[in-house]
Amino acid sequence: MSKVIQFLHQSRVTNNVSDIKKLHGHLLRTGMLFVSHDSHTQLVLTYAACLPKIDLRSLYNFFKCMNSINPLHFNVIISDFCRKGSPFLALTAFSFMHTNGVPLDTYALCSTLNASSKVKDVNFGKQIHAHVGKSGYGEAGLWVQELELVRKMPMLKLKYDHFTLSAALRACTGLSAVEMGRQLHSYLLRTTPDIESDVFLQSALIEMYGKCGLVKKAWQVFKLAGMEIRKERIRDLVLWTSMLGVFGRNGLYKEVIDLYNEMLVEGIRPDGIAFLTVISACGHTGQVQAGVKYFESMADDFKLDPGPEHYSCLVDLLCRAGELQKAWELLNQTLYKGRENCIISMWGALLNACVDRGNIELGKLAAQRALELDPQNVGICIMLSNLYARFGMWDEIGQLRVLIKARRLRKDVGCSWVQVTS
Repeated sequence: MSKVIQFLHQSRVTNNVSDIKKLHGHLLRTGMLFVSHDSHTQLVLTYAACLPKIDLRSLYNFFKCMNSINPLHFNVIISDFCRKGSPFLALTAFSFMHTNGVPLDTYALCSTLNASSKVKDVNFGKQIHAHVGKSGYGEAGLWVQELELVRKMPMLKLKYDHFTLSAALRACTGLSAVEMGRQLHSYLLRTTPDIESDVFLQSALIEMYGKCGLVKKAWQVFKLAGMEIRKERIRDLVLWTSMLGVFGRNGLYKEVIDLYNEMLVEGIRPDGIAFLTVISACGHTGQVQAGVKYFESMADDFKLDPGPEHYSCLVDLLCRAGELQKAWELLNQTLYKGRENCIISMWGALLNACVDRGNIELGKLAAQRALELDPQNVGICIMLSNLYARFGMWDEIGQLRVLIKARRLRKDVGCSWVQVTS
């Protein structure tokens, strides 16, 4: 690949479009273009440098073929366009990132602000600035402040764009503010003619309705029910995992498994999030063998490396089915294999199952392992206390209380949001 990239660099100097097209054809025939995102990035930059009047449709097609959600490749393109005097192409690349679910990092935002200044588009620059502010509020969990900023935008003569509406919908999701979310949805339907092509907006709507318990509305957005489809529908992995999550959070576990199977039929390749949701659904429906099969399918069929959250979900599945010994063996097996990424939730799931099933010996071992990982975890101490109480082990409970007091551990106070409407 180094020779390919070197050739592309030389082609920019010689401006030999014919040789670039020949190389492009060779890379397509051999499939090498889809293996190396670096060579694909350099090919886009070479075409842009040698074809000053490259049309936006061709540029978009190049981006689609990259099939990458890594912002690094797009950051290189945006930065190069800015340096080479093509700020409009930089803005086009940024727009593609947002529309197709590529994460917008600090580098992309700064480069795009620079491109906005070069094309003297103050409004676009202001919208990026507002997006940075809203993202900051959203990441900090300050959803109320975020919505207040959105309300003030018309007074600041700032237009609502896809960035703004996505961020506002995420804030409504965080607050379970369904009425505000409905208003934003109505605004979208009135002002956004191509909502079917914006994965972020559709995903934000699905998750907002799902968080508020309106599964039917989320499903209608997923299916775009009752809407006039003006363009080819983009329904990629992001939307499928969002809808899977909605079903899972609302206890519709059979629908999770059915939708996952439909997803495979549609040719959508599942990711780790999809597997996490479907394995959890198997745990809640008692389908132990199916859950284990899905877990093994990650590595065997899709070459995905299960993370600690997947092992935690599998442990929970075994515990719900009463297979405590198998769960214990799985946890020790992961440690034996050199996986030091066991997380508290794994041991917590086993301990919780031991409380329900009355397995005192295994419960004490699970609590011990959990507290070795996090000595300040008050939740583990409370579950262990409940286990002791089940067997009337009051002396052990007294010792545990002394330990909690000595470590100054306190249980967080729960809170709930209630939306009051007239």
